[in-house]
Amino acid sequence: MIREPRYSGSWYPGTKKELESQLENFFKSHKLGPRITLEVNDSGDRKIVSLVSPHAGYVYSGAIAAHGFAQLALDGRPDLFIIIGINHRSYTSNPASIQTKGGWKTPLGIAPIAEEIARQISESNEKIHNDPGTHAAEHSLELQLPFLQYIYGAEIKIIPIIISIPTLANCRMIGTTVAGAIQDENAVIIASTDFTHFEDGKTAKEQDQKALDAILQLDEELLIENVKNHGISMCGYGSTAATIVASKNLGAKHAELLKYGNSGDITGDYSNVVGYGSLKIFK
Repeated sequence: MIREPRYSGSWYPGTKKELESQLENFFKSHKLGPRITLEVNDSGDRKIVSLVSPHAGYVYSGAIAAHGFAQLALDGRPDLFIIIGINHRSYTSNPASIQTKGGWKTPLGIAPIAEEIARQISESNEKIHNDPGTHAAEHSLELQLPFLQYIYGAEIKIIPIIISIPTLANCRMIGTTVAGAIQDENAVIIASTDFTHFEDGKTAKEQDQKALDAILQLDEELLIENVKNHGISMCGYGSTAATIVASKNLGAKHAELLKYGNSGDITGDYSNVVGYGSLKIFK
């Protein structure tokens, strides 16, 4: 089964040429980007275990996302990418959903699923259901894929996972399962999330700092507590919490904020923004 792109031509460009041009701009010259000439360092140390990356329309969050992917390129060449998102679009009773066969298509090509490992993840945890239908309309994973394909080539191996019931217990079980399946693999995890939604810029930054502090401490429980206790409208706290758990199980000891901003940095209107953060978690 090939998942067709749902958001190309709207949330990001719909042709290969336009998409590559926009991505190059994010890395090389955008005012909010890392401003580097992107090149994969094949002799990199491969110390990055995971990234936390935004998933809004590229015009708003793409340059901020580029900071994490730029660090990943400098760090080396992973063989496998686990993309963990959050369910915005589908009604399901499954705590998490995975696709175990086929591939995902973007204007840059088709990325095949690492079927054996994906099947292992699904079969070893009853909370992770093989359910491609949950992925069909979801944007949080799709928005990560063109960045990875642009850097490492269209046919990168991926495993897509969506979390629908982000309790602490579920996130810990999902993270532990993912880590167990890839402990001997040259893999990286991408946690897809935006931060505060539809607050003024000052409030958004104050709210998001509470979530960022928990991530920087690699404390999944504190992250969920802060989101709940302070009413932080961070959509992917579950994908981030599961990624923190997996990363610690894989030996990560540190986290670093690479870039934070919000949609007002693009529109000039800070009265009603969405917050975006790019972080790396590493050994």
